[in-house]
Amino acid sequence: MKYYISFLLICFCLVINSQELNYNSQDIAINNLIDGTLLTPNDTEKPKLAIIIAGSGPTDRDGNQNFMKNNALKKLAESLTNKGIASFRYDKRIVKQIRRNNVDPNIKFDDFVTDAISVVDYFKNENAYSGIYIIGHSQGSLVGMLAAKDRADGFISLAGAGQSIDEVITEQIGAMDPSLIEATKKAFESLKTGKATTNYPTPLAPVFREDVQPFIMNWMKYNPQESIKSLDIPVLIINGTSDLQVSVGEAQLLKDASKTSEIKIITNMNHVLFIIEGDQLVNSKSYNESSRKISEELITTISQFILK
Repeated sequence: MKYYISFLLICFCLVINSQELNYNSQDIAINNLIDGTLLTPNDTEKPKLAIIIAGSGPTDRDGNQNFMKNNALKKLAESLTNKGIASFRYDKRIVKQIRRNNVDPNIKFDDFVTDAISVVDYFKNENAYSGIYIIGHSQGSLVGMLAAKDRADGFISLAGAGQSIDEVITEQIGAMDPSLIEATKKAFESLKTGKATTNYPTPLAPVFREDVQPFIMNWMKYNPQESIKSLDIPVLIINGTSDLQVSVGEAQLLKDASKTSEIKIITNMNHVLFIIEGDQLVNSKSYNESSRKISEELITTISQFILK
């Protein structure tokens, strides 16, 4: 009996080891601001590369923030590499700044675009890949569109907004409290002219804090529909029906703007790429449940798009 159990343990370890050997992992510093992880599939000569760009906030390469650990982007990267696609995911520059206790108070949205371009250029110069594809998640969708133009071989918008950030925020505030819509619009009108504002109700302070306004002003210059329309490369737009932050209507706006793009709506997939069989509370809790698996349909859809 002991021999039988030992034999099963050996077999189990061999299975785990064989799975781990499907790809090689290497940490790479693109520059002094950007660090990331490159996964390269074994036995694939000059594979295609997927560069994964994270969403808003201090999000790391795995898709996590403080008090929010789901490893969604790590799982996406590993899943794609197991399909024969190399992947690179990186920490947003603010993650490194927070770790160093040296956050730049003047950080702009354009800085994230600059970082994404640096990543693409780094791997283009390596000349080790048969194609470079950008996957932009949430805020990273717009960042990725801007970085992909004239550089990438394909672009994938994953839970990306179709409206400019001022329109998105106005819509979200209106859904919570319709009485604040007009005040929100007036505040954004001021920001559109490049002028900071103090003319907003107290409940809107988290959105229009003085230190946040320059970042918002920079971000709202970009219209995702115009940006995606300008891409002359294959485009795939993906959204989930259980996404609490970005509705499928946003994905349709992108599709309408990019006539030649493909669109995939995944039933019950939420913003962090999990399939949710439950209510809004279950959905919200999943943001911090790293034991969950990401959508298999998502993995299949992206890998087929890249490999075709």
